[in-house]
Amino acid sequence: MPRTNFKELLDAGVHFGHLKRKWNPAMAPYIFMERNGIHIIDLEKTITKLDDAASAIKHIAKSGKKVLFVATKKQAKEIVAEKVKAVNMPYVTERWPGGMLTNFPTIRKAVKKMSSIDKMATDGTFLNLSKRERLQVTRQRAKLEKTLGSIIDLTRLPSALFIVDVSKEHIAVREAKRLGIPVFAMVDTNSDPSDIEFPIPANDDASKSISLIIGVVCQAIDEGLNERKNEKDKEPQQKDKRIIRKELETKDIPAAIIEAIVEEDEEEDVDTDDDITIDDSDDDDDSVKVLDDTEGEI
Repeated sequence: MPRTNFKELLDAGVHFGHLKRKWNPAMAPYIFMERNGIHIIDLEKTITKLDDAASAIKHIAKSGKKVLFVATKKQAKEIVAEKVKAVNMPYVTERWPGGMLTNFPTIRKAVKKMSSIDKMATDGTFLNLSKRERLQVTRQRAKLEKTLGSIIDLTRLPSALFIVDVSKEHIAVREAKRLGIPVFAMVDTNSDPSDIEFPIPANDDASKSISLIIGVVCQAIDEGLNERKNEKDKEPQQKDKRIIRKELETKDIPAAIIEAIVEEDEEEDVDTDDDITIDDSDDDDDSVKVLDDTEGEI
């Protein structure tokens, strides 16, 4: 049974695309018609693609992996933060930190900096600082919280990304592609779905449309987490990775998702003492200068 229906998508305005002159030809298979100079998205294909994406994300959540949600546009921030926080998944709703995936150890060091500042506040170290120093540390903590507070529990690279508006979040898409991380995304008629493993043709500008799609995806994640909990209660022993792979292959799940689910477990914390740098000039303008925050002595 589909997770949503034609009427719900229609009422939410999911079918409204961009002006005809702003379209991306790669979106042609998902466009139903053109009316008054605006492209109309084929909602039947939206339902199919949304079901496929929700099913794949459910399996990722069931395996205990993390899905990182990325939505920095104004109309999506609060919606994503509210719905994704309810299913305990990491999200980015402020500026995307360039190198968040490709330079993940440095990002983790910035996140751990918040913990060290919190420890200073509880162990009495603050009392030994001057008023000006305390103010500087407090401001630094607030800055880190705003940018990276929502990924504080992300101790390793996510197994998948869910993106609202791939045109705006092109840096995140490029980093995920470089690392082989599957991408789920809402793609409008002005977007290029060619680099997206699970494109969901939908209006990515209307808050009602974003809320509906994110709601369906989060519901799938919640189902996966509940099934994982129930299975753990019944089967305390872990299954062999080869057995898990065979079970997933019989369920017609894409190879990229199977690899994300059964990949070798990494260490719980991937922090290193050495900074990793990526030579990518395109990312320079969009990078958050976390090194300044992590290297300074307090």
